[in-house]
Amino acid sequence: PRALARPPGAGMTTTIRLGLGCRAADGGEVRWEGRPLDLAARRRIGYMPEERGLYPRMKVGEQLVYLARLHGLSAAAAKDAMERWTTTLGVEARRGDEVQPRSRGTPQRGPLAAALAPAPDRRVLDEPFSGLDPVAVDVMSGVLRDRAQAGVPVVFSSHQLDLVERLCDRVGIIKDGAMVEVGTIDELRRTEQERWVVDGPPGATWIGAVPDARAVSLEGSRTVVELAPGPTGDGTRGVPGGREQAVLRAALAAGPVHEFALVRPSLTELYRDVVSAEEKPAATAAETVEVGA
Repeated sequence: PRALARPPGAGMTTTIRLGLGCRAADGGEVRWEGRPLDLAARRRIGYMPEERGLYPRMKVGEQLVYLARLHGLSAAAAKDAMERWTTTLGVEARRGDEVQPRSRGTPQRGPLAAALAPAPDRRVLDEPFSGLDPVAVDVMSGVLRDRAQAGVPVVFSSHQLDLVERLCDRVGIIKDGAMVEVGTIDELRRTEQERWVVDGPPGATWIGAVPDARAVSLEGSRTVVELAPGPTGDGTRGVPGGREQAVLRAALAAGPVHEFALVRPSLTELYRDVVSAEEKPAATAAETVEVGA
């Protein structure tokens, strides 16, 4: 899976709608694999809009079959797909219900089934986790992860960066319409200032034995040690190059060590550093588009 993170109002939903032909563009074009994204290509995309887009007075099962047939499935194949995905998503008991929101689950999982049932080559989901309880989030996360592992690209937007960090292996951060950071989660979480957490000998006097090292925090037996920027093992930004072993040896010389680990920022912290510094205080959330390959 891959992800694009950006602040609210950056136009990601509009971009999705333009790409899928839901809105007309003032200029330019959307391409997929070097070719314009025409009607034939869009028929191969399963789409779940933020507004969910199902007919509220139409029964769930009938509606999913109808939408699958619009994608070119036969009546039998559409029925099989409907039964498979409503069962997978835990809404099989709602097949005969109208999409009236008795609970959040049916109107939320029903549109996901509509995006999955036609067995398209790729999926585009706008805020699929919105309003779901933790169990439903786990179900939906598992489905999307399975699709990505099966080689089906999945694109979704979400304000929940913890889910993005858990599901994605490649992320791009967009600011003011430009890509400002891109890479794997591990690559983006690397920092110029190398920090290690040591849970072991109390106090920080032992750090004096390590050149260019200082304690940046001390809480009980846990010490965060920062190493000054210097050469790394393979020349890559923030990759440990062996100097951490000097920290470990100094800590072991002072007493037993129970934990020794590299400290890296979370995706949420990274987002704040890259984007939020110049945002208004109220803009604390991010929307994310994930592309699963």
